[in-house]
Amino acid sequence: MIDRYIGVDGGADHLLDAGVTPAAVIGDLDSLSCRARATFADLLHPVDDQSTTDFEKVLQRVEAPMMICLGFTGGRMDHTLSVLNVMVRFADRAVVLVDEDDASFLANPGQTRLALPVGTRVSIMPLGAATVSVQGLQWSFADQLMTPDGFTSPSNAASEEEVTITTDGPVLITLPQDCLQTALIAAVRAG
Repeated sequence: MIDRYIGVDGGADHLLDAGVTPAAVIGDLDSLSCRARATFADLLHPVDDQSTTDFEKVLQRVEAPMMICLGFTGGRMDHTLSVLNVMVRFADRAVVLVDEDDASFLANPGQTRLALPVGTRVSIMPLGAATVSVQGLQWSFADQLMTPDGFTSPSNAASEEEVTITTDGPVLITLPQDCLQTALIAAVRAG
């Protein structure tokens, strides 16, 4: 259940278009429209810092047990990569990135269990060096060193109704968006 929305810079325009009033609008506000700036004038929290992304600014300033983040993975590759970088640096935060197709979260060291229908796409991408073991996937593996420039496991698939991923480093788990609830549960446990 979403109990409040935070507009992140120009993302506040999407909230305005949807008729949603955010709790706050945070960012450097360089891509916020004049219309959204006027409508949400009392909710603006400008952060004049060009050395951090708006995604990082929000993670630094908003405390929440879970954050569902929309609009951070589309558009530009450099923005997506910077979001992944921030997720690793804020690994203690339960964050799920959601786009048109996917729900992605960072599995912290330890064990993550996913209850999924057999055949569900499960991608495991390292965001740093990690030794990973996976059970319940079509291509399961044990004690496999995964690195961004080495072994990865994109587009794997659940072969059992429970998938277990054990890691000692940061890995991004991506599921189809219709598995958002599973991602949220796993992200909170990982966080």
